[in-house]
Amino acid sequence: MIKISRTKIELFTQCPRCFWLDKVKGVKRPSGPPFTLNSAVDHLLKKEFDIHRAQGSAHPLMKKYGIDAVPFQHEKINQWRHNFTGVQVEHKPTDLLIFGAVDDIWVTPKNELHVVDYKATAKAGEVELTDQGFHRAYKRQMEVYQWLLRGNGFTVSDTAYFVYVNGDKDVAAFDAKLEFKVKIISYKGSDAWIEPALGKIKVCLESEIIPQPSSACEFCQYRHSASEIEG
Repeated sequence: MIKISRTKIELFTQCPRCFWLDKVKGVKRPSGPPFTLNSAVDHLLKKEFDIHRAQGSAHPLMKKYGIDAVPFQHEKINQWRHNFTGVQVEHKPTDLLIFGAVDDIWVTPKNELHVVDYKATAKAGEVELTDQGFHRAYKRQMEVYQWLLRGNGFTVSDTAYFVYVNGDKDVAAFDAKLEFKVKIISYKGSDAWIEPALGKIKVCLESEIIPQPSSACEFCQYRHSASEIEG
């Protein structure tokens, strides 16, 4: 059984050629710099929501946005949030083990789960969820988590929540601290695309022929242009 992470599903969605080179040939895309500030925000948000998880209480942000839920208490919550374990599903039709690490899960009084993801940015104006670029990837990320939890027998709402923190650049001075505006953005997802995608991923993994690159893949465009110059 081959392990396929949520990020590798996203890689396949972005470019089947890059996915094939990664999973079949072991040639990975160059890695970018670590987002250490984002990781710090993620860590602090988890600590903050974990206080309410232990108390069985709603976070003030949840009350502010009228979300009738509390952080989900479960014996596997730390496993589900760990990058190398995450929530796992053995997909029998493809013999693939799918996994992904969630940031948080909230539960309603009716035992319906909401997937939650923490995001950090620093931009002028109000943060909005669009259908452009990396925001599409964010939406697919949520849908994979919803699919994984459903595969573990949970009742999962189509509505997911982004806890978005936006660094405020309009303060008078830095004073050795960052100030953030925090916003919850809801998103109604659909995991209908995942089963067909897993079938295509299985075919790709078993192929001996390198797939065509995605027309939007900057990595493939770079390799092609560089190889032409190099002769």
